[in-house]
Amino acid sequence: MKDYITIIGGGLAGCEAAYQIAKKGIKVKLYEMKPIKFSPAHSNENLAEIVCSNSFKSNLHTNACGLLKEELRLLDSLLIKCADKTSVPAGQALAVDRDEFSKLVTKEIKENNNIEIINEEVGNNKNTIEEMSKDGIVIIATGPLTSEGLANQISKFTGQDRLYFYDAAAPIVTKESIDMNIAFWGDRYKQERQKEESVEDWKNRIENEKEEQNYINLPMNKEEYENFWNNLINAEVVTLHEFEKREIFEGCMPIEIMAKRGIDTLRFGPLKPVGFTDPRTGKRPYALVQLRQDDTNATIFNLVGFQTNLKFGEQKRVFSMIPGLQNAEFVKYGVMHRNTYINSTELLDQTYNLKLNNNIYFAGQITGVEGYVESISSRSGCSIKCNKRF
Repeated sequence: MKDYITIIGGGLAGCEAAYQIAKKGIKVKLYEMKPIKFSPAHSNENLAEIVCSNSFKSNLHTNACGLLKEELRLLDSLLIKCADKTSVPAGQALAVDRDEFSKLVTKEIKENNNIEIINEEVGNNKNTIEEMSKDGIVIIATGPLTSEGLANQISKFTGQDRLYFYDAAAPIVTKESIDMNIAFWGDRYKQERQKEESVEDWKNRIENEKEEQNYINLPMNKEEYENFWNNLINAEVVTLHEFEKREIFEGCMPIEIMAKRGIDTLRFGPLKPVGFTDPRTGKRPYALVQLRQDDTNATIFNLVGFQTNLKFGEQKRVFSMIPGLQNAEFVKYGVMHRNTYINSTELLDQTYNLKLNNNIYFAGQITGVEGYVESISSRSGCSIKCNKRF
């Protein structure tokens, strides 16, 4: 048996597993293919890069994800600790500055003497998972954006075809390009509790209560919304020629696909106006777009719920029709990508150990769990069992 554990993938689950194992005094070799090779959705060289949204969802202990985060804090989770340190205002949610979060995780991993980072792609002819696992433990934590070569290897030794679905990310705009004569600050749920106050009192409260200034809100009237909707459903999308299937993840559906389900679908989804009053009219808007802070200095904001596969030029054209974004400067456009996962219920035991090979474990979103927090927590079973075997 090797005197170290191999972890493939420097994402959320891989970094958390490496930290937890190294904390026990066990050596770790952490393989990460960046910056030698990037997936279609990755762009920075740091570990634990967040691609889709900057939100880790609710912090409230009254829901499952909030409770799970608190449990991870009690278990000394490195990733949740880094998320807390790099958090940005997001109401009841834990959202992070993506770049600062990745930098901090990378720093913590690099400074750990028990962790060796190897920047190399696993899955080429040089190294295979089966070879690596012959006399040592291997944790596969490559996430939904697993490289083609490695995915083929996994398919071969599990004896199953790959499973996948399509996911998407939302665009990001600069704060200075948002028209604040139209936009206003506020938090949907805090404001919902203030229904009875006058518009003037509401404006004063929002101005004075800085903790409520978590989201920038863009109200739309009926005409503005229907014009936007008509252009959205007829806009050009990127064709994914290389893939035959088009399974869409319902929890992160491209906004143009959602819009095609009906003219009012968005108004009861990401553009719901519930809990808001338009300062210009004193009435509830017909629809409302929310923007969430994406960096510590509040210079860039992402369009909440606007995951998309529109062509970049179409994103600029259609999303600029939203009142307040007519002069929007896009620093990042939305993209769509394929997510790979395995049939965990058939292939893995309760500790994420591969039933076909006692030395191979899986962790993170490749196992089929959904979300950042769930990926971080999924490393627990495999890292605990790995620690015991040492």
